Amino acid sequence: MNTLSKARTPKYFRELQDLTQELGFSMSSDMGIQFLLQSLCASKPNGIFLELGTGTGLSLVHMLHGMDRESRVISLDNDPKLIESVRQTLDQETRLELLCVDGDRWIEEYQGEGFDLIFADAWPGKYSQLDKTLQMVKKGGFYIIDDLLPQPNWPEGHQAKAEALITELETRTDFAITTMEWSTGILIATKIN
Repeated sequence: MNTLSKARTPKYFRELQDLTQELGFSMSSDMGIQFLLQSLCASKPNGIFLELGTGTGLSLVHMLHGMDRESRVISLDNDPKLIESVRQTLDQETRLELLCVDGDRWIEEYQGEGFDLIFADAWPGKYSQLDKTLQMVKKGGFYIIDDLLPQPNWPEGHQAKAEALITELETRTDFAITTMEWSTGILIATKIN
């Protein structure tokens, strides 16, 4: 079965999809990871979630759709145009803290509580600041990354970086790791201690 339920399409998805096309933004996560994030957020009632790399908000609205009313999410990006566009669309969403910041600096300076799920969809938290990011995951929480299979827009040498990242994560003893050759290549790490 390779279909995705239209019944689970989030509020504001169409507006953000139009925004994505209007801005010519080509780095959105695909629908598979978006619906996976929705389901994983639904598994953590009263959760706190982090998205590193807001983009045009397509994954973010799926996370919001899966969250219960008591949950909250922080999403950050370093592109002020993208953040402002998403903010205008989601301005009524009280469970969301949307930040326009440098991701590496934010991760380095973060002193708050841990997260039930971190979706690292940008360089920070994935290829930089990895250890600090993984420390922010609560026991039983998820660390999710995508784009691990070769992509047409990858620069020369990026495949070696992706493979090294997978190898590094698979050697950790504090996470149970599942890699999937599905969607764009997904890794789900669950904190076990």
